Amino acid sequence: MPAPIRLRELIRTIRTARTQAEEREMIQKECAAIRSSFREEDNTYRCRNVAKLLYMHMLGYPAHFGQLECLKLIASQKFTDKRIGYLGAMLLLDERQDVHLLMTNCIKNDLNHSTQYVQGLALCTLGCMGSSEMCRDLAGEVEKLLKTSNSYLRKKAALCAVHVIRKVPELMEMFLPATKNLLSEKNHGKEAELCGLLYPALVPQLVRILKNLIMSGYSPEHDVSGISDPFLQVRILRLLRILGRSDDDSSEAMNDILAQVATNTETSKNVGNAILYETVLTIMDIKSESGLRVLAINILGRFLLNNDKNIRYVALTSLLKTVQTDHNAVQRHRSTIVDCLKDLDVSIKRRAMELSFALVNGNNIRGMMKELLYFLDSCDPEFKADCASGVFLAAEKYAPSKRWHIDTIMRVLTTAGSYVRDDSVPNLIQLITNSVEMHAYTVQRLYKALLDDISQQPLVQVSSWCIGEYGDLLVSGQCEEEEPIQVTEDEVLDVLEGLLLSNLSTPVTRGYSLTAIMKLSTREILNRIKKVVSVYGSSIDVELQQRAVEYNALFKKYDHMRPALLERMPIMEKTASNGPTEIVQTNGETEPSVPDTKHPPLVTQPANQVRACDVWTYHCWGYICVNELHSGLLVIPPMTAYNKNGLKIEFTFERANPNPNIAVITIHATNTTEADMTEFVFQAAVPKTFQLQLLSPSSNIVPALNQGSITQIIRVLNPQKQQLRMRVKLTYTHKGLPVQDLAEVNNFPPQSWQ
Repeated sequence: MPAPIRLRELIRTIRTARTQAEEREMIQKECAAIRSSFREEDNTYRCRNVAKLLYMHMLGYPAHFGQLECLKLIASQKFTDKRIGYLGAMLLLDERQDVHLLMTNCIKNDLNHSTQYVQGLALCTLGCMGSSEMCRDLAGEVEKLLKTSNSYLRKKAALCAVHVIRKVPELMEMFLPATKNLLSEKNHGKEAELCGLLYPALVPQLVRILKNLIMSGYSPEHDVSGISDPFLQVRILRLLRILGRSDDDSSEAMNDILAQVATNTETSKNVGNAILYETVLTIMDIKSESGLRVLAINILGRFLLNNDKNIRYVALTSLLKTVQTDHNAVQRHRSTIVDCLKDLDVSIKRRAMELSFALVNGNNIRGMMKELLYFLDSCDPEFKADCASGVFLAAEKYAPSKRWHIDTIMRVLTTAGSYVRDDSVPNLIQLITNSVEMHAYTVQRLYKALLDDISQQPLVQVSSWCIGEYGDLLVSGQCEEEEPIQVTEDEVLDVLEGLLLSNLSTPVTRGYSLTAIMKLSTREILNRIKKVVSVYGSSIDVELQQRAVEYNALFKKYDHMRPALLERMPIMEKTASNGPTEIVQTNGETEPSVPDTKHPPLVTQPANQVRACDVWTYHCWGYICVNELHSGLLVIPPMTAYNKNGLKIEFTFERANPNPNIAVITIHATNTTEADMTEFVFQAAVPKTFQLQLLSPSSNIVPALNQGSITQIIRVLNPQKQQLRMRVKLTYTHKGLPVQDLAEVNNFPPQSWQ
């Protein structure tokens, strides 16, 4: 059989391939020849064939059939064979394949070999792909080589020891005595690896090494862009970050050296910036002094002025993580952060936007909103929804006045209304409703906005709702904040009819408009309104048709009740800030998630309000009139859902006849023990055939000795009228101890679900 081609010839041949198919054909042909050679146990060319196979493996072709050949090369007495064999083992084998255990004995023999280069091959392989079983079996040999006088072997043994400890952490004690001595070595490479093996008692020694690095002069062996061994400095800083995270003494011991690194590191090159970044992370993670934290944030502020986009992005991300704990220090760099909103890089703009919203407070709300609204006007569409939501949240929390709040929202609706999220509309309606003194001003501003632009659907929806509610203020010209406009009821109706006919209007928007027209029917244009409503009784949109038919029924059968039913909505109560619990489905069951208290919504959607014998129910886009009139609620007996360890949960029920598929459950939590139950959270889950909405609780503390209670409302939609089943989860803190319990509730009274 002719001698196989050499590796160089194979590489040259493959590179001549003009297409992927041609390359594949060459590889398949060569693999067939290599397989034949392996079957014939050709020891002469095994090393050459494995080397070619490894090259093809790096090109992405399968090479698993060469695994056993690698083991044979490792067992060879030739150094050239061992070198290729160990390289093949590192590339083709890992701990998921049992075949790797066959080489344990060979590695053990080579770790005790008389030639340092053979020992080095064994150490590199064990440190690269050694499994926990191999590491446990060979840890003794590695520990011996860690103590050898041979510098070449000690470096490789240190690298291998790091891998051994990562695989088998309980072996750390075996290596600690040797690492203490090695820290005093002049070879920085071993120090860098050994940093992963140390414990807090060695913090002073690590500090001393770091100080020597930053104070030492030029060293050609370790210098990188004028900085002495930045790799070792980074490793030490990372280890100090771990050791000082929850240790006051260790943190105090490293404060001075961190300040020296922060002030003495050259920042003209990226090498220095990398060290400064690690220093900042360490300062922020340990229990550092306040002055040192300010220094770290100032470093990040300087990063924001760097021309390198990566450095600016890293700085913004780091500042975003620290803004909650060091708000005032980050606030000093507000102008630089706001300037980053103008950056061309999308990632930098997003981080700058998030950080800008985090910096908004009562003192800077006007200036920051001015910048953020300018950004909203000019930013890419992908930013508009998040930016609009952020403006709403900030305005709700820090608005200096009602008028400023309304003006800010108007600015968002008129410039980025199409990007406003759907849940913002009911939230804004609630805000306007509660701002009683601003009703005339708001409806006038919204009416003017409608005359200019009807393409922004959230703007149109909010405007329609306000015109329906406060149309009398608009027509009468009652506006003290600015010069009132002169408008007639017919002109207002023209605008609302235009919305119904516009191709730009969505079905939801038409629903708002039709409801607003109906609200105006209490005024002087009744006949015209009747005609409009009757036309939409045959609309192809089912929702719109339903409402038109119901409104027509109201005109014909219940006209004596119409003025009372269409009177102005009362002020809406704002729910607690943590909002409703989100429900997700898992394994066929609906599971609750813990309310998000870090990012509360602006306000929750206005709760359904039943008025005038439960005929009219305020919904997300208007009023729904039912076909039949009913009065009163179904009487459902209460029940005890949970009674354990002094905590008692009782359910009371309500079911309005117009909504027979919805059960409204109010929980009452009481506490008979002598200590308050704090951090109380009630969660509920129902099978996937139901839909559940869990509103916010009245409190999170259940008072002791039955001196008070927590109430919370659950709404359950049961369209199939199945027997109601519920799984509840209770978590609270009692006498300083956390308590958690699960319970099944299956004994609901039939009236609650039938």
